[in-house]
Amino acid sequence: MPENPNATKRKTGREWRAAAWALHHPIVTTAATGLGVAAATAPEMTGAALVAGVAGAVTWSRSHPQSYDRFAAPHLRSNRRRWLSLTYTGLSWRRNMRETGLTRAHPDNGDLLVPRVLKIQVHSRHVETVWIKLLKGQTHKQWEDACDALAVAFNAERVAIEKVKPQVVALIVQRTEPFTTIIELPPMPQSASEVDLTSVFLGVDEYGEEWRESVVDKHLLVVGASRSGKNSITWAALWALAPLIREGVVRVWMCDPKQTELAIGKDLAYRYGSGVGESAEVVKEFLADLREVQQRLQDEGLRKFTPSTETPLNILVADEIGAMLAYGSGDADDRTNIRTIRTGMDLIGSQGLATGHAMWGFVQEPTKEVVSCRELFTLRVCLRTTSAAHADMALGDEMRRRGAIADEIPNIAETAGIGFKVAERTRTPIRVRAAYATDGDIRALAAYVAESHAAADAPHLRLVPDAA
Repeated sequence: MPENPNATKRKTGREWRAAAWALHHPIVTTAATGLGVAAATAPEMTGAALVAGVAGAVTWSRSHPQSYDRFAAPHLRSNRRRWLSLTYTGLSWRRNMRETGLTRAHPDNGDLLVPRVLKIQVHSRHVETVWIKLLKGQTHKQWEDACDALAVAFNAERVAIEKVKPQVVALIVQRTEPFTTIIELPPMPQSASEVDLTSVFLGVDEYGEEWRESVVDKHLLVVGASRSGKNSITWAALWALAPLIREGVVRVWMCDPKQTELAIGKDLAYRYGSGVGESAEVVKEFLADLREVQQRLQDEGLRKFTPSTETPLNILVADEIGAMLAYGSGDADDRTNIRTIRTGMDLIGSQGLATGHAMWGFVQEPTKEVVSCRELFTLRVCLRTTSAAHADMALGDEMRRRGAIADEIPNIAETAGIGFKVAERTRTPIRVRAAYATDGDIRALAAYVAESHAAADAPHLRLVPDAA
């Protein structure tokens, strides 16, 4: 585009830029002005009020840290990060934006145009969210492409991008690992009325909120390398569903080709298959039950099922589905079993939710060659992986670029159960950690389901850590 000969090269005066900044930050401007006037007119009273405020805050934090950390600390952290840090203020913010390629020059006078910080919310000392007003002409994708550069500029471990509205994005900035301790299971629900199938506790997310998911209308796929904690999700969900499993409102069908991971809790299963051959039989029976419910709903003129003892929610838990769908010795029986399972899971994935037949699959290698029905899973979780490409295969295209760095989770026991899910509304990767069930918890869960109804109030049904 040719240069406009009438365009001025003079820059906006500093006083007007200062006035614009004050208009953009009215609360800060008003507070600073009020404090200045108070200090000038009544310095002793102002000083005494400030000292009293600080003393009150310290007393509150020391005397009742739980309420202080819940109500006061997040606001103080947010204001400190917003106005006192060297990340989001002044020259530091301008330099960060310039070095990550997110500024541009004014087309007429050459002024450096910088995206503006609208708000900061610090969820904990580990994670914060920063809302940014984009420059005109900038796109959401430009910020996604700059995620790695922003993480370096902010001295953070990870930055993810969430689109809020056309000219506003939110940066989820993870400064350190938010999950430094094991997430304990909550007390087991003692009655069916305590269980909500649309909100089942699985763990905690990076914002410190409970991670809950619906199990009644979703197929679940969990991807993760060996010892990444995939079965933590299985047992956390079944723990939360225990009263409904006990009453027969939820029926659990287990396929355990490795014959190890699920065997400890097989007593709570409605059907349990050990090895690929038995797993194929379980899938066939599960599919036959699906067909029977389809026919029943058709005969009764119903469009969908309602979970009850007469029409239970059936959950097919398939551990290491790679062994069920792709791997095998190559003999005729193995090939027949794999074909049976593949056909069955394709049909369950495409038709099962309408009849209350959900499937949970767990796999190390999420390629289409291994998991042919991958796209039929409506809820996906990616734990630690050995390949950067696995995050995109598990969660969807471009998810690793947007912050789901599952391949960078350290391969140590302390990170088991840590991974990423995708927010349904914004399609933003969220870091989560599943609650951990000990072997003692799993045995107690299986015993509870198998017990007589007279023992429903047994006092031992709480998380009991292993002696080790």
